[in-house]
Amino acid sequence: MEYIFVKHISLPKTDILLLLMKNILNTLDEKTSLFVHSSASKRFQFINRNHQPHSGISSLLVILFLAYGILCTTGCKSPVYPRDATFGYFLYKGNDSIYNTPIHREKQYFNPILSGFQPDPSICRKGNDYYLVNSSFAYYPGVPIYHSTDLVNWTSIGHVLNRPSQLQLDKTRLSGGIYAPDIKYNPHNDTFYLITTCVDGIGNFLVKTKDPLKREWSDPIPLPEVGGIDPAIFFDENGKSYIVNNDAPKGKAEYDGHRAIWIREFDTATDRTVGQAQVIIDGGVDKTQHPIWIEGPHLYKINGIYYLMAAEGGTGPNHSEVIFSSSSPKGPFKPCAINPILTQRDLPAERNNPITCTGHADLVETPEGEWYAVFLGCRPYEGDYYNTGRETFLLPVNWQNGQPVILEKGKEILYIVDKEGLKPTSGTLTGNFTDRTAPFSLPLDDKWTFIRVPQKQWWKVENGELVLSPEEVSIREIANPAFIGRRVQHQCFEAETEVSFYPASEKDFAGLVCYQNEKHYFAFGMTRTENKICLSLRCAQGKEEQILNEQPLNSPTVSVKVVAEKANYHFYYRQAGQKTWEKFYTKGDGRLLSTHAAGGFTGAFVGMYASGSHPFAE
Repeated sequence: MEYIFVKHISLPKTDILLLLMKNILNTLDEKTSLFVHSSASKRFQFINRNHQPHSGISSLLVILFLAYGILCTTGCKSPVYPRDATFGYFLYKGNDSIYNTPIHREKQYFNPILSGFQPDPSICRKGNDYYLVNSSFAYYPGVPIYHSTDLVNWTSIGHVLNRPSQLQLDKTRLSGGIYAPDIKYNPHNDTFYLITTCVDGIGNFLVKTKDPLKREWSDPIPLPEVGGIDPAIFFDENGKSYIVNNDAPKGKAEYDGHRAIWIREFDTATDRTVGQAQVIIDGGVDKTQHPIWIEGPHLYKINGIYYLMAAEGGTGPNHSEVIFSSSSPKGPFKPCAINPILTQRDLPAERNNPITCTGHADLVETPEGEWYAVFLGCRPYEGDYYNTGRETFLLPVNWQNGQPVILEKGKEILYIVDKEGLKPTSGTLTGNFTDRTAPFSLPLDDKWTFIRVPQKQWWKVENGELVLSPEEVSIREIANPAFIGRRVQHQCFEAETEVSFYPASEKDFAGLVCYQNEKHYFAFGMTRTENKICLSLRCAQGKEEQILNEQPLNSPTVSVKVVAEKANYHFYYRQAGQKTWEKFYTKGDGRLLSTHAAGGFTGAFVGMYASGSHPFAE
């Protein structure tokens, strides 16, 4: 079938052009169809009539060109170009079995408290208000931040780094960017501080605000004297301030993974470090055992004793949390009697619904004097495969022999935990839920995320629908493709959208993408093949992209859906006018979206994508 596409004109007299088009349908032969993009519905209208064969195609083009010129001279607005992709809605639905057990929501909660890619949590409190942040790596906006009054029911309050001036991620690898932010409240000047590292960027820096709820943080204040990663800030009772961080040890490293924790004073009046830095932890709890990757340090003063808590073992199955104590913030620090204070590495691998990789914790005290820990963990669906990335968990802290213990050795982390006085809210940060976006609006909801910082605004909302202009960039590049996605929060989930798109070439592509990184993804959408509009399912697991299935469409509007059942990803479609979903491809290997397969530190996203330069698949 031959297609003729007429550019949509956004002007009050568009209906005149539509009427003109219909009146000249007599020039079309029976094998020709006309697609008109309606100004009212933002949908491609399929116009087809059977007539006697007539060689009037060139006349049609001339007439339409003249009509376009006449109407534009009468005051047309900016056109919406035919390669724009319009998304009518987006739906995400989670269905993990761990959340099917009924709980008393005023006395119990589910772990994780923040599901999906929410690693390296840090927490602080002012009065009855808690604030929690996570790493964001090369996603934008940077550093998601949440608010709660009971430690369990959280609400997004946006992102700390929500302006391009705060975050430069050009050509930054996906697992570069923002590592392990630490948020703390300084009562001496009534200011919140967030300190973090932009790996492959400006290094360590901090930002400040008087009120996180206002979503206005300062521009970055560089800390060039602070090396390494994972800085954390501590405000002592006497008004002094300190920064601790992970860096290389003094002299030459003695083994692979040999790191150290350093400390230096910080002046809040000038926002500069003071004096010389010194090592306070070399290697870890027992250096003779060659402990690796001591990192994510936090310094506390509790009942007159200074505690230095850090992760050890690397952020994989051997991850753990350890703790040291001293009478001075600069040490000497000695390992506490009980270490590690959190790990799951010694438990049987075959246990049901395991939680692994636990560590990178932070402590917070409630107004009632109780202590809790937030930390990261993973939920593999088989072996070491998990697509949801590292998530945020919460447990009460027990005090034994004068030291905090998050979880006793040999115990499993519970999915259901008791806690009195909870204030349940409906939300989409944990548990099973259905989250439908329709209509879209600007600014976009906090859940929507970009890959790196957009250099220009290639998205807009018209009549409640999201419009993406295909960039000459694809998701295979270390750049900012036209992709807007949300975190995959479940092992079992559904995601669907409706897309209207008229691909002009085989490089044009628009649809639904399940994304782990530029070499590991599923792309399910519309393209052009052999001069036909086609629905295509591509997957990448390494350097090359391959086609899993492809078939022609009879309309440039289609709904697409992915249904994930742990490692199995099933794909469905529904053409315009249809009510039922049809199978397109079943049992795609979802393990390619796992951290185990793809590497790096992030989790999977699912979202909407358009490109004018998507590579040809093999």
